[in-house]
Amino acid sequence: MKQYSGLVSLLLFLLCAIPEHSVAQTTYKKLVWADEFNTDGLPDSIRWSYDKGRGCPVNCGWGNQEAQFYTWNRKKNARVENGKLILEAHLENWEDARYTSTRLVSKNKGDWKYGRIEVRAQLPKGTGIWPAIWMLPTDNQYGIWPKSGEIDIMEFVGYYPDSVFGTVHTEAYNGMRGTQKVKGITLNSLSTAFHTYAIEWNEKSISFYVDKQRINYFENDGKGSATWPYDQRFHLLLNIAVGGGWGGKYGIDDSIFPQQLVIDYVRVYQ
Repeated sequence: MKQYSGLVSLLLFLLCAIPEHSVAQTTYKKLVWADEFNTDGLPDSIRWSYDKGRGCPVNCGWGNQEAQFYTWNRKKNARVENGKLILEAHLENWEDARYTSTRLVSKNKGDWKYGRIEVRAQLPKGTGIWPAIWMLPTDNQYGIWPKSGEIDIMEFVGYYPDSVFGTVHTEAYNGMRGTQKVKGITLNSLSTAFHTYAIEWNEKSISFYVDKQRINYFENDGKGSATWPYDQRFHLLLNIAVGGGWGGKYGIDDSIFPQQLVIDYVRVYQ
């Protein structure tokens, strides 16, 4: 979910947003980690922690010039109810921010090397919204971003209401250069229905799926960590950003709030 650079990156997204043919998926049979969101209240602290506050807008590793304050242990922004996890962004003043939201992380509570990571979700909508289901390295074995990689299982920006993307960032291929490996799919029900967003990841490749359709495929070229840092542990992040370098490209429509990213389940198979 790093910032993307300029017009070249925007054109890359538009040109690459062409779905691949549906293909057979590898069967990972062993469920090794899951959250079915069956207990009402705050997100399960055994499985989830929070990234907190404003981040850092410049040269700090995360933030992307986003407009929200990420709260923690606050049901208004993150709660489980009726069998669903609800992440909710609000228009409200909080410290130096005009919006609140939540960013959940499974770091050191759910960390995996290879497998199928699957999240069923219904997305928010509106200009300025930027939800993501994504992964970062737990140990940064090859250095700070982008050297140790990033896997964006699902990214969506509100001003493309019918498009969703799957992306990898590495030292050689990343959003700051406009070289990230990204493809997407067009669906008109992203914010009105649940869809399953998943990757299948092994030592040779990462495949990205929306429901049963593969939308992106990234292959290990054997040239080392600059192109393939994906031989280390990664963890999961779930969040709604507001504004930011990509999500706020066309501003923020304050009339849309509150907005929800609703998640039915998270399941990890190996």
